[in-house]
Amino acid sequence: MLNHYKANRLGEIDALRGMAIILMVIFHTIVDLKDFYHYPVNYHDGFWYYLGKSSASLFIFLAGLSATLATSPIRHGSRIFFCGLALTIITWFYSPDWYIRFGILHFLGISLITYPFVNKQKPVALLLLAIFAVLLGHWAADQIVPWPLLIPLGLLPDGFQTMDYYPLFPWYGIFLIGTAAGKYFYQSSTSLFPYVAFPQPLTFLGRHSLAIYLIHQPLLLVLLYGLHHIK
Repeated sequence: MLNHYKANRLGEIDALRGMAIILMVIFHTIVDLKDFYHYPVNYHDGFWYYLGKSSASLFIFLAGLSATLATSPIRHGSRIFFCGLALTIITWFYSPDWYIRFGILHFLGISLITYPFVNKQKPVALLLLAIFAVLLGHWAADQIVPWPLLIPLGLLPDGFQTMDYYPLFPWYGIFLIGTAAGKYFYQSSTSLFPYVAFPQPLTFLGRHSLAIYLIHQPLLLVLLYGLHHIK
């Protein structure tokens, strides 16, 4: 979900981001069918669960990769983070028990804002930090704390529930793997496949991923409502 980046002019990155968008829309369609129309599907485990996590992992990896090609990661990260705060407010009005407190937009925003602190690290150091972040996240998942202020770090109070949750640990590890890949493979900031014409629908989706993320859920709900109620 990165716009205004030089990386958006690299066809392979836009195409991959477009694929992540498609996976995300498919997953959220399954979620809506289950939650609103009681279809017998399970997105908390199995195939649909991993499809959703694959989409998110690809977004996060590409965010880290694109950050190495960015001109203003702090400004763009702030923009994404404030979009996340807007979703927090909207979802609180919709469902005070399940509202989004630290979802993927909050995570991506903070990751980009903090990128300058890891910018000068070599790929090997970034990979070591990534391993540490993942291990820390697995440790945090087994802890229960009394303070909700630690939710962004992956430390949860008892009974925590939300619509969307991507804490810094372990997910910052995926972001760091992306930055390591960007520093290793894109040192010259040029495409690895300069003579490949990537499908325009995919690159279009990739260039407008943030806008699509923000509007796709309302559009899905309207479409599904029409399909189930209009005869």
